[in-house]
Amino acid sequence: MEALPSRGEIPRRILNLQKHLLQRKIDAALILQKADLLYFAGTVQQAYLFIPADRDPLLMVRRHFQRARTESPIHSIVGIENPKEMPEILRKNGYDLPQRLGLEYDVLPVNLYFACREIFKEASFEDVSGAVREIRSIKSPFEIEMIREASRLADRVAMAARDILKEGESEVSLAGRIEAEARRLGHQGLVRMRMWGGETFYGHMMAGPSAAVASFPASPTGGTGLGRSHPQGPGFRTVRANEPILLDYVFIHNGYLADHTRIFALKGLSRDLLAAHEAMLTLQEMLMKSAKPGVSSGSLYEAAVSFAADRGYGEFFMGADAQRVRFVGHGIGLELDEYPVLGEKGKTPLQEGMVIALEPKLVFPGIGVVGIENTHVVTRDGLQRLTQFPDEVVIL
Repeated sequence: MEALPSRGEIPRRILNLQKHLLQRKIDAALILQKADLLYFAGTVQQAYLFIPADRDPLLMVRRHFQRARTESPIHSIVGIENPKEMPEILRKNGYDLPQRLGLEYDVLPVNLYFACREIFKEASFEDVSGAVREIRSIKSPFEIEMIREASRLADRVAMAARDILKEGESEVSLAGRIEAEARRLGHQGLVRMRMWGGETFYGHMMAGPSAAVASFPASPTGGTGLGRSHPQGPGFRTVRANEPILLDYVFIHNGYLADHTRIFALKGLSRDLLAAHEAMLTLQEMLMKSAKPGVSSGSLYEAAVSFAADRGYGEFFMGADAQRVRFVGHGIGLELDEYPVLGEKGKTPLQEGMVIALEPKLVFPGIGVVGIENTHVVTRDGLQRLTQFPDEVVIL
């Protein structure tokens, strides 16, 4: 049975946004993006969620109305055929039209922005995406439990990979069998990302030099992919013995994500690569000890960069050359790329209830990738690790 938040949870989320609206003297917010709708309305049916600063919200559903009524705890839910009807529907339901309206600028397509300008002709518009992301960065006990279960399932996928990986089969073929196991366990398939153009399918399973091939994702790894139409992740190269096999998979339970990277190898791995991997495990341990409430996200990144440089891995840390990213971890929840970003110049202090993925990795062009990624929740005493599969290189 699908797990649902308590009756009071979504109203509390809405209240947190309303506090922000009142502080900024914004009359209302209009929530349109799917992950934000799921968070604030409990449904991803095609809808427009109108959240006034000082009264209960109104959910206007285009399709499918009956499913939205079943799924959402919002008290006032009405149908809508065309977004141009919003002003009339708001008036009929006793709402004043906003003079200042908040929108999710970071994800709102330009055509929808201009449509809102035509629909609410008298309104000025404000960006509330930062507030939405900050609110969502602090997870409730329910959300943490969903991510904890996603982490348990991620561990099971890694366990299953031990029986699937073998020499002489292509990356994409092996990835398909691993992903089939994830699907069997209830993975929804789609990995939600907030960044425009961000997309991934389950994650990445890549081996040897293929894993070190640069590509477009905002990630330390890219991969050859299947060609120019999908130039990331596994390709047709045959997996071989004595090379690092990267499994960087996201598991999703009830909409919530856990991020998880492990390194496997068939028959063995060179001493240099084993030593490099061990260095990343030491770095992970250092970051886990340092990451406490109040510590800035940027300070963790700077410490990681210094550690890698001191160990002689600076030029390979978090990507090589143009593929290098300037972060060592990120928030995770309903989306893969949530706040906080543990990156260069990051000033966000860690707070209790945040969930972060730490992913120190080394990318050696022409050779492969080693490193680790685990999902953690920030507690008042520091990090509590959620993904539990062993960190060491798995030799098969």
